[in-house]
Amino acid sequence: MAVAEGAAVPYAVELGLTVLHTALYAALFLFAYLQLWLLLYYRERRLSYHTLCLFLCLLWAALRTTLFSFYLQNSLQALRLQQPFAHWLLYCLPGCLLFSSLCLLNLYFAEVIFKVKCAAEFNKYKVLLYLGSILTSLLFLVVNLTCAMLIHGEVPEKQLRWTVLARALVNDSLFILCAISLACCMCKLGKMSSANVYLESKGTSVCQAILVGSVVALLYSSRACYNLVAVAISPDNVPGPFNYGWDNLSDKVHVEVSSEEYVVFGVVLFLWELVPTTFVVLFFRAQRLSQNLTPAGMVNSHSYSSRAYFFDNPRRYDSDDDLSRLGAREGGLATPQCSGCYGSLAGTDGGSAADSAPLLCAAGGSESNQHHLSSHPAPQN
Repeated sequence: MAVAEGAAVPYAVELGLTVLHTALYAALFLFAYLQLWLLLYYRERRLSYHTLCLFLCLLWAALRTTLFSFYLQNSLQALRLQQPFAHWLLYCLPGCLLFSSLCLLNLYFAEVIFKVKCAAEFNKYKVLLYLGSILTSLLFLVVNLTCAMLIHGEVPEKQLRWTVLARALVNDSLFILCAISLACCMCKLGKMSSANVYLESKGTSVCQAILVGSVVALLYSSRACYNLVAVAISPDNVPGPFNYGWDNLSDKVHVEVSSEEYVVFGVVLFLWELVPTTFVVLFFRAQRLSQNLTPAGMVNSHSYSSRAYFFDNPRRYDSDDDLSRLGAREGGLATPQCSGCYGSLAGTDGGSAADSAPLLCAAGGSESNQHHLSSHPAPQN
């Protein structure tokens, strides 16, 4: 797709915008690539929401960088006429990657909500959630690829228009539904005070999650609505800003694009693709999680070693009588209810989690208890 000659926008402006877009997408590519390496360095799980979302964003940024590098060489017209699959790869596949990242974001926040409310409920519906997300992404991909191949074939103009309309109805409707689902997750997340504890253990917070989810849902749903209007209004007959909508640029094969259309195409990609993708990359960035064992008053049983936590406990040598007197003096804390447990958190009624530190309870009966008391006499009041 070559830029038409004699356009209103000067060539120097077009070249500057092309260099700017290429630099922005390349910078995001390098940043996402660095985050993936940092995840490996921090020994995070190879297959997780962080790695999947970062990989999708990495691939999206690579395709967009390649697209604008072709603009620098002004060689897209030959690419579009000779390689239909390459055209689909550069223009349409990034949209599929964005939709897959949106599905992953929905799945991530749904899992957070289920685990905060009841982890058993998530285990019950986990397979259905995973299958639904995968099948929805595959449906989006198949519809997009099929319609793109039909558009590049020898089809009449009327059939071409109906093909574009069918693809817009299916794909943009899926975008809108996923955006609505993400907005509902944000509403539920904002009402759950305990969700902040879980998210902080993952290196983020409820405020950050709501910000990212709201921005992504708003931008993707607004783009889908714009695309539906752009396709519904015939760009060949109705004058207006939809004459150079992004769908027109992606689907028209045998026409040249004016510089005005190229500028608007760049603005659309920046506002409705680069901004939400940047938010997603920043949200799933690699972080070295804090070793604080009691974030927001709760101990995460999977984030520390029970042996290390026992030997860090300042009251590990106190007897049950000492703890009873200490609890009465500090406000009536109940005696820890653990029998034969190691590193487990005792339930308390009045104290916080930090006050009820896990204890190593003796399993050897009264003899080991007497030996324990004789070795470490109880402090006097």
